[in-house]
Amino acid sequence: MTPAASSRPRSIDTAIKDRAFTTKPFRAFRRGRSATRKGEEPLLELLQEENEAMKLHDVFEAEAKKRSGAGNYKAAAEQFAALGVDAETAIAKALATPISVHCWQADDVRGLELREGAVDSGGLKATGNYPGAARTGDEIRADFEVAARLIPGKLRFNIHAMYAETGRPVPRDELQPEHFSRWVDWAAAHGWALDFNPTCFAHPLAADGLTLAHPKKTIRQFWIRHCRACRDIASYFGRRLGDSVCNIWIPDGLKDTTADRLRPRERLLQSLDAVLEDKKPKCVDTVESKLFGIGVEDYTVGSHEFYLLYAQSRGVGICLDMGHFHPTESVADKISAIVAFVRPVLLHVSRGLRWDSDHVVRFNDELRAVCDEAVRSGAMKHILWATDYFDASINRVAAWVIGVRAVRKALLYALLEPWKLAVEAELAGDGAAKLAIEEARAELPFAAVWEEACRRADVPTGLAWMAEIRRYEAEVLSKR
Repeated sequence: MTPAASSRPRSIDTAIKDRAFTTKPFRAFRRGRSATRKGEEPLLELLQEENEAMKLHDVFEAEAKKRSGAGNYKAAAEQFAALGVDAETAIAKALATPISVHCWQADDVRGLELREGAVDSGGLKATGNYPGAARTGDEIRADFEVAARLIPGKLRFNIHAMYAETGRPVPRDELQPEHFSRWVDWAAAHGWALDFNPTCFAHPLAADGLTLAHPKKTIRQFWIRHCRACRDIASYFGRRLGDSVCNIWIPDGLKDTTADRLRPRERLLQSLDAVLEDKKPKCVDTVESKLFGIGVEDYTVGSHEFYLLYAQSRGVGICLDMGHFHPTESVADKISAIVAFVRPVLLHVSRGLRWDSDHVVRFNDELRAVCDEAVRSGAMKHILWATDYFDASINRVAAWVIGVRAVRKALLYALLEPWKLAVEAELAGDGAAKLAIEEARAELPFAAVWEEACRRADVPTGLAWMAEIRRYEAEVLSKR
């Protein structure tokens, strides 16, 4: 039998009242905690059995007060040095590698356009209803400033055309640099470059799932004008803040039993040529594929093969989104094959999970493999790093921090690999030694080097950054 709330030990009630559990979702959960199916124990009772004094707030605050010494790092650096790896160089390179952080995590890809009526999402959907989503450009900027203080290393910021701040309805094909002046001034004040993307979705002229490949010339021309305007805006960003990547992704495709696969691709080819017919100063052009999307399960016009050949033949860069391929397909393996022919390679770091392409990035095998191959290729100067995911089910600022820290961590992990020893063993035909070296990598004190990198970047280590997230949620996000 489940005990009544009044008979629970005081510690769990105290934990409920603790400010780590005062967010709206948890209050809603608490109100309904007794509404379980017959015979089931409420979740809090199960938590009680696991840890009677469960206080996440106390854990985060204790982490925030910890100061790790340099002794651990010194010993760790010596271990890496014994394998021919310079930890100092690895930290410097990892922190100096720019990561472009996507703005659309803050507001669930809603954008800031002034418009009437619902429009198609282009197969994109942010799931969840965690409170605190940003509603204005100012709120997005304020949220990211909090996140940036918790992320080590050099950052950029990536915005979509739908985040224009126009003050009045402006058609997408008439957007101008002035509509992004607040973004530019803000980024300049923080020393961040801006990247840009045409928004070829969430619009009445994209409601049937076709834009640059649309059979109607008038609709194609609208999207051509939009993409050209976006390249002008990116060029303006580049002149003000340093080179700006303008990445083109379109949702074009069909749901089922496609009868004609060639003609849409011919139309896309012509449209892209019209968009990219002239070079824009300080604008780095890239094109991005996707395997499929919601409502585009059978056929995607801009497939990986199409864009790979287009990029190689037209001299533009290609974007590899880690969530835009088949779940068993290795993005890491593509890097060395592509970078020999196409530069730059823009990596959109995401985490695919079954059919969904945009879960919060984690320090997992796939991410480590991508970073390993990027570093091993020796072509890091031709590889650009950006994040692309959106999760509305958790604190959105925390989602930024978790994902971008994971990318930085994986880069550092790759830079600390005793790769030269492994290559030496491989060239000597000593497979056993090569495997032994790779296995020994898992035993190296990576965490001490990561902590040192965070210390030098003046950001929290471990779970300490969650204390700031909790404070910001209580003081700002919970009031939205």
